[in-house]
Amino acid sequence: MAIYEIKGIKKSFGNTEVLRGIDFSMEKGETVAIIGSSGSGKTTLLRCINFLERPDSGKMYLNDELLFDAEDKKKLNENEIRSKRLHFGLVFQQFNLFPQYTVFENLCLSPKLLAKERPDYRSDKKNIIKNIEEKAKDLLSKVGLSAKSDSYPCTLSGGQQQRVAIARALVLNPDILCFDEPTSALDPELTNEVLNVLKSLAAEKITMIIVTHEMSFAKDVADRAVFMDSGVVVEQGDPKKMLTNPESERLRAFLNTVTL
Repeated sequence: MAIYEIKGIKKSFGNTEVLRGIDFSMEKGETVAIIGSSGSGKTTLLRCINFLERPDSGKMYLNDELLFDAEDKKKLNENEIRSKRLHFGLVFQQFNLFPQYTVFENLCLSPKLLAKERPDYRSDKKNIIKNIEEKAKDLLSKVGLSAKSDSYPCTLSGGQQQRVAIARALVLNPDILCFDEPTSALDPELTNEVLNVLKSLAAEKITMIIVTHEMSFAKDVADRAVFMDSGVVVEQGDPKKMLTNPESERLRAFLNTVTL
């Protein structure tokens, strides 16, 4: 059974149709790389998945339950949007860390705020906070940044900041971890340290959707590649086969513009 499925997702901005009917599903533990040229709709799709944009039409299902239906015109309030968004962790291109907080505080902030809404928060506050902080420490260790716990984002390299952003996304236990070109803002020498973290997460079978321009990562690490062009999914399947022997002329043309 698919952990996540979208059907007929469309999105326009004014007269510009960016997504023209996307059908897509993925299994639990699968790493899916979404590739395509600039303007193909990759980031807009990711923003729709994360409820940063509302699709004009289509449906989304999570664990076989309806998560969103564009035909339901009811305006979602902030709590409803947040509840849906918590199923997805999002790592941005530009890190988006809070500069006034330490690395450790960046990881703990959201779960501590959410914990205050728990019915048992007052009676079990000490243990709840302890568990949040222990998990934050474990995740910093996972991304190799335990020594930077008390540092501020401005003192970190771009690669280190992106690794903190990954840990921060994981701390809320999302069903699916989403990345929007996680290495595009990094110098080439820093890209590998982030890719190594993504490889380790893939090996742990963390469910991930990764919009990426790193074709070698898509080919060697992803379980499936999805090629988008002009707002539609043109081809998808085994990335090694797709990227070495593409069936679509549009995918062949795209691959001629990138380095495999």
